[in-house]
Amino acid sequence: MIRTTHTGSLPRSQKVVDFLFARERGQDYDPRAFDAAMTQAVSETVRRQVAAGIDIVSDGETSKISYATYVKDRYTGFDGDSPRNAPADLKLFPSFLKRIADEGGTPQYARPMCVGEVRSKGQGELQKDIANLRVAMDAHGAGRGFMNAASPGVISLFLQNDFYPTRDAYLAALADAMRDEYRAIVDAGLDLQLDCPDLALSRHMLFADLSDDAFLKVAASHVEALNHALDGLPQDRIRVHICWGNYEGPHVCDIPMEKMFDTLMSTRSRYVLFETSNPRHGHEWTVFRDRRADIPDDKVLVPGVVDTTTNFVEHPDLVAQRLRHFTDIVGAERVVAGSDCGFGTFAGFGAVDPEIAWAKLSSMAEGAARAA
Repeated sequence: MIRTTHTGSLPRSQKVVDFLFARERGQDYDPRAFDAAMTQAVSETVRRQVAAGIDIVSDGETSKISYATYVKDRYTGFDGDSPRNAPADLKLFPSFLKRIADEGGTPQYARPMCVGEVRSKGQGELQKDIANLRVAMDAHGAGRGFMNAASPGVISLFLQNDFYPTRDAYLAALADAMRDEYRAIVDAGLDLQLDCPDLALSRHMLFADLSDDAFLKVAASHVEALNHALDGLPQDRIRVHICWGNYEGPHVCDIPMEKMFDTLMSTRSRYVLFETSNPRHGHEWTVFRDRRADIPDDKVLVPGVVDTTTNFVEHPDLVAQRLRHFTDIVGAERVVAGSDCGFGTFAGFGAVDPEIAWAKLSSMAEGAARAA
């Protein structure tokens, strides 16, 4: 058996999106109706995951406006707006960048700066998320679940620092602030997934002026902060996801996996999730083959075997082929089928039609069965 999972975010209903943007824009809404909508939506999201054949389910990040900026609602210290910076690959093709902007291809959500001390406002919203997921898992027979949380590095990427004296000081403050969130998820009996696109995406988004070697030092500082925040938590309950940006684009500026391999393996996690389906990274399974001796014996590989930026539904045989690349390297017991990224990275925005997203997950589960 090859288990199945995904990266975390899933399509949200329009009712959920409307509530999230009412809160995002400071509009009046009924908090009790908001909570009821989230509970109902998480239950339906888990039901559909189970029906699609997903073994390790999530709440779909239903209540979050996005996987990184949700922290502004749960922690102090954020206000104003952070500068927007298009990825370097899109800047190389300005006609395409203009096209996606004109077509509404850029999600709209607040990205405040860090302007004060980062401290938790309490874990009330997180506890609601945990309760919704646990109840839904029990109701629909899901045996194992995970919950996403932003890494210190990805917060620093999207909510930039205008308070702490240095980037390292900001990362340290974020690590200390996020520690309780991480522990609460694990203590609830869920796996903890740290979203770390900063370990690859930020190379061509925030640090395009650096050399690759200089960027690797930045990435190492992000991992150091993350590992500090995870200290004392059971490694076999921790997942880390790395990516180059969940958007359709040329991706010609992506730093290759060959250079990020050591950084990924140095995270204090049992499960490592990474992209292998999109055309810019589909070939990089060979990095894992060639570096087999450098993969720690306790690491479980979770390659993305379905893409999250196109509406092609991958054939189960293609999914099986992609999985066999990795099972031939570390064995089927150390491979879990996953998706490249999330299907609902930002609320109300996604390249993949919601029903096609579910079809992709079903095809992934069928492909995993064939590979096994």
